[in-house]
Amino acid sequence: MMLRNRITRLAAVVAAVGLLAGCTGGADTQDDKKVTIMGAFTDAQAKAFQDDLDKWSETSGISVTYDGNTDFQTAVVARATAGNPPDVAIYPQPGVLKSQTQSLFPLEDLGIDVDAITADEANGLGTIAEVDGQTFGLPYSINVKSLVWYNPAAFEAAGLTVPTTDAELTAVQQQIVAQGLGYPWCVGLEAGAATGWPATDWLEEYVLRFGGLDEYNKWITGDVLFASPLVEEAGTKVADELLAPNQVNGGGAAAATTSFQTAGNQLFVTGAENGQCFMMRQGSFISDFFPDEIKAQIAQNDLTNINFFQLPSPEGTDVSMLGGGDLVGAFTDSDATKQVVEYITSKEFGTNGYASQAIFLSPHNDFDASNYTTEFQKNAQELLKNSEVFGFDASDQMPGEVGAGAEWTELTSWFAGQKTMDQAFQDIDSAWPR
Repeated sequence: MMLRNRITRLAAVVAAVGLLAGCTGGADTQDDKKVTIMGAFTDAQAKAFQDDLDKWSETSGISVTYDGNTDFQTAVVARATAGNPPDVAIYPQPGVLKSQTQSLFPLEDLGIDVDAITADEANGLGTIAEVDGQTFGLPYSINVKSLVWYNPAAFEAAGLTVPTTDAELTAVQQQIVAQGLGYPWCVGLEAGAATGWPATDWLEEYVLRFGGLDEYNKWITGDVLFASPLVEEAGTKVADELLAPNQVNGGGAAAATTSFQTAGNQLFVTGAENGQCFMMRQGSFISDFFPDEIKAQIAQNDLTNINFFQLPSPEGTDVSMLGGGDLVGAFTDSDATKQVVEYITSKEFGTNGYASQAIFLSPHNDFDASNYTTEFQKNAQELLKNSEVFGFDASDQMPGEVGAGAEWTELTSWFAGQKTMDQAFQDIDSAWPR
């Protein structure tokens, strides 16, 4: 099957070259130095990406054109089906990339040394888009989710110490409850039609830690069930953190109806009577939803009232980071395409200006952090560097009816007290297409 796909692609390339030669009287060698890229991001981020590539082009001699499309998933599939794909595509989710492996070239076939590129990356990053032993994509930018946001000023006023171990995290929670300071956790699951997705991240954190990367990946493919000892252990840990009395203001029922966008506002109030909470586990993007005065402080790199630490791993488990990212795949196998993919996925990408984008975080531990413009980027890079394992968001990789369907609704029902954990997990397993 794989050989037939290669022959088909080769025939298409030969035919295309012949057509061009017939129209122009010969191959246009300038086209060999032109590469098109398609992705989902637009506006300021797209401009910064193009500017970085333009600067790189000054020395590489390769002209790169980026096309951002807000309907990327539909557009990239349509173009590939029509036989007119971009040279390179940047995928926000690995599922779409993996659905196009019949059209994409394995990076090894381009002569790219995948092991060399990923040598300084956390375990798990280089194999996100691996299919049948071949690599169809590598991350160029990632985001991290295993962040516990807190208010340093509030911690100091309450006499709390930032925990570095799971045992210390438990002790901090117990101190908050015992002294009536407020609530350990801010939690919001409400997200309109996507209500429940924050609960999936919480569950993923502990499946990754208790099971390790191999079992975590088996869970993604359905080979490990929700109603399994591993996922039940992870669920019990989540329940201990969030659903025990006084852990969240209003308990799980309140969390189920609280917007994930506004849940963190309670980090900046004072007193249990005002619903003060002290910690919120959430991804790096959540800072965009903080109150305006906090966002203004962030813009000035003032961390007096907001910072984060990594969610500690239980004793005996790997230091793990949950996150997501954008993956680079290739539809053509020219030398220019190879060079572009190598640059975008290397530790050099971002040094030509793109690292100024607060949303960017290099997957490389050896990336020069002085290129970042925010303290959050630098801090996140350091946490990533110290992580042994990186787990790509599991629900994004599961079948849609599970990861973006039954899991959202069933975990919300569990938090709200409408179902037990065991009932919710069994119902998610029932939704799995088999």
